[in-house]
Amino acid sequence: MFESLKKKFSRTSDKLEEELIEEAQEENNLEEESGKKFSFFSFGRKDKKEEEDSKSDVAEIPQEVESIQETDTSDDETSDDKDEKSGFWSFGKKSSDNKEEPQEEEESAEEIQDEEEPKKSHFWSRNKEEDTEESEDADEKTEEKKSRFWSRNKDNDSFEENDEDEEPSGMFSFITAKTISEKHLEDILWELEMGLLEGDVAMEVASAVVDSVKDDLVGRKIKRSNDITEYTYNALRNAVAEIIDIPGKSMTEMIEAKKAQGEPLVVMFVGINGTGKTTTIGKLANYYLKKGYTPVIAAADTFRAGAIEQVNYHADKVGVKLIKHQKGSDPAAVAFDAVEHAKAQGKELVLIDTAGRMQTNTNLMDEMKKIKRVAKPDLVVFVGDALTGNDATQQASKFNEAIDLDGVILTKADADSKGGASLSIGYVIKKPILFLGMGQGYDDIKEYDADWMLNQLFSESGEEVNINEA
Repeated sequence: MFESLKKKFSRTSDKLEEELIEEAQEENNLEEESGKKFSFFSFGRKDKKEEEDSKSDVAEIPQEVESIQETDTSDDETSDDKDEKSGFWSFGKKSSDNKEEPQEEEESAEEIQDEEEPKKSHFWSRNKEEDTEESEDADEKTEEKKSRFWSRNKDNDSFEENDEDEEPSGMFSFITAKTISEKHLEDILWELEMGLLEGDVAMEVASAVVDSVKDDLVGRKIKRSNDITEYTYNALRNAVAEIIDIPGKSMTEMIEAKKAQGEPLVVMFVGINGTGKTTTIGKLANYYLKKGYTPVIAAADTFRAGAIEQVNYHADKVGVKLIKHQKGSDPAAVAFDAVEHAKAQGKELVLIDTAGRMQTNTNLMDEMKKIKRVAKPDLVVFVGDALTGNDATQQASKFNEAIDLDGVILTKADADSKGGASLSIGYVIKKPILFLGMGQGYDDIKEYDADWMLNQLFSESGEEVNINEA
């Protein structure tokens, strides 16, 4: 999902890094570091890995402690072997290890004294348990030569990579920290904004993202090239998080609230022809049947040829009751009868299918308003095609002006490479996305989750979360 949008985000990070490194080269303020250069999306994987590592570390600590105790009571040769195997934990025993290798430490001290002052600060690592970098400088220099290990601890977001078998891969540091200024971002953010607009993101959304990223990045001090990628990643992620998280109750919560009152939840679906509105109603009927509710469908599209037969097919396939009248009958009457049936039979959910109409068709829009007055729906939901991008956003805006929408369902979201509608539609009309259509089967529908959506936008190809696992 959203491959085009991901590339634009990643390109923004790359361009900013190129800008700062080029400027630093001109200022003679750049030096290459050993270590691994992180990609834009590696910062998204970091959160998941840290959570898993924190759980595994809790279980492994007793074994490591036992290993350390065995090392202390064994001879020197066994202790050396343990140190080589312990990897990460050997850094926590720095003070005791210093006593066991005096010759190596003397050699390291002589090497450090012979080096020029700028090379001392060429590489440094912060000890998590001791904040005395100067006193540990000699130790860190020696350990770098042994294992090419480097770590960064910044605002409790730490990365640790053992690059023992890797050559330097394009990671740089600045001799004097660089500060991101507006001039660094001017061309880059303009390119980002144009890219978002090309990806069918609404103008006001693109502007909001660019302004947020600018506010987040200007004034940031950069010490390493990886810092640029990390800060840009977080700035973009925070900007998008604000855009896509529109507060609102889920349909399931509303069903439970109405059920407690002894009433069904009445949902009216609107939109233009061809967006998958009737199929979405079949998916929702199936979805809530599996949750233990009893839906009923109203065939209130009485004008379009074959519309009643189409919705009847879906109702039969999923096994729910369909309320229908003759073709050409009053759609408001069909909706009313469905609501009365649900109340009489104790059913929890009424799904009203209406005729697709263009937002510019005044007569059909007036008919839609009549259905709303008669059926008194608790929710009016716009069903839009995610692949139509900004058109879906404009259509939702017109429907919202005419009938006051309560939420949105986007179909074909799984095939959406641009992500314009998914990013824009809720923000523009200030109404939440309720569901996403994720395929052609009846089970291929997912309740919208802003966190899940954010992970799709900021993960690499192939890392999308299966809808049944989310």
